[in-house]
Amino acid sequence: MRAVIQRVSHASVTIDGKVKSAIGGGYLILLGVCSDDNSEDVDWLVRKIAALRVFDDDEGVMNRSILDVDGEALVVSQFTLFASYKKGNRPSWFRAASHDISVPLYEEFCAKLSQSIGKPVGTGEFGAMMQVELLNDGPVTICMDTKNKE
Repeated sequence: MRAVIQRVSHASVTIDGKVKSAIGGGYLILLGVCSDDNSEDVDWLVRKIAALRVFDDDEGVMNRSILDVDGEALVVSQFTLFASYKKGNRPSWFRAASHDISVPLYEEFCAKLSQSIGKPVGTGEFGAMMQVELLNDGPVTICMDTKNKE
């Protein structure tokens, strides 16, 4: 799994002109699922994201987690995180998981992250054309890949 975690002041997902989800301060997470991902990848990624200390403490040092600041999360499926661009100029998506693998893992990730942070997690709509709006706070953007745990 690959995740792009952005610390935001606010974020939202709009589909067909209607806001599906919106959050205040917290994380906008773009989540890509690879064909060989599994529940162990979900668990590792949820633990890392929930404990990630990128929110400022009283001295202005990034020392607080999303739990410490009572932040919110919005998770958007993003198969393009697995783009292969080595041949030519048109990306290939052969490493991205098919729907039968990615949908259950995306839903599992959202449910476990919600449980971990103790509040509902906003979502996009899997496979839909979405407009994602955010105000990146910092900016702070962290990339994680469960294949690079070491």
